[in-house]
Amino acid sequence: MKKLPISDYISQIGIDCVIFGYEKEQLKVLIGKLDFEGDFYALPSGFIGQDEDIDDAAQRILKDRTSLNDVYLEQFHVFGKANRNTKDFLDKVIALNSRLTPIESELSDQYQWFIKRQISIGYYALVDIKSAKPSISEYDQSIGWYDIHDLPPMIIDHHAIIMEALKALRSDIGEKLNAFNLLPEKFTMKEIQEIYETINEKTYTRTNFQKMILELNVLERLEKKFTGAKNKAPYLYRMAQK
Repeated sequence: MKKLPISDYISQIGIDCVIFGYEKEQLKVLIGKLDFEGDFYALPSGFIGQDEDIDDAAQRILKDRTSLNDVYLEQFHVFGKANRNTKDFLDKVIALNSRLTPIESELSDQYQWFIKRQISIGYYALVDIKSAKPSISEYDQSIGWYDIHDLPPMIIDHHAIIMEALKALRSDIGEKLNAFNLLPEKFTMKEIQEIYETINEKTYTRTNFQKMILELNVLERLEKKFTGAKNKAPYLYRMAQK
């Protein structure tokens, strides 16, 4: 385990990023499996540099894990309950990994730093899953996309963070119109409707949904999408250029 230069970071405040992607009518979350014995799964996370803006730290974490720039990112909640406990998690890791002996080893200062109450600033990101290139950190064994309804066992309160992010996303898509960020630059009206139905877990009448979206005046209609099928070719859209 590489020693973290803890003096470079603000103590007891971190960032957890819920990175949403969309594929085959499934809303997915990018999750890493930590490089320890045992099933420890975690959100892309990190700490804030002493001279780093909080939003910049979140963007850094996001870029490190997806290789994407200029991604939609929203701060949605601060997790700071008094009983938010990282000690139980660390002790489980230590119990299953004999190579880690933080009390006696050079990592003892790391252990004491990590087990203090940690406040987490939650961000959610919306990415085009086909453009993202998931990359592991030095603490990950693997990283991958998981269906929002089929998540692995998460460390600490990361499952609750994901659920809170989903709640925020559902609240935001009507006002901030951010669900389009889950799609490539060009998309059909059907693809937009499928995104909304997946996120909100409800169905919409096609004509009513199309009328609702077009009345927002945020889309630019492009050429038709010819697929060679006999059915009528749908129009492609993109977000209107400001």
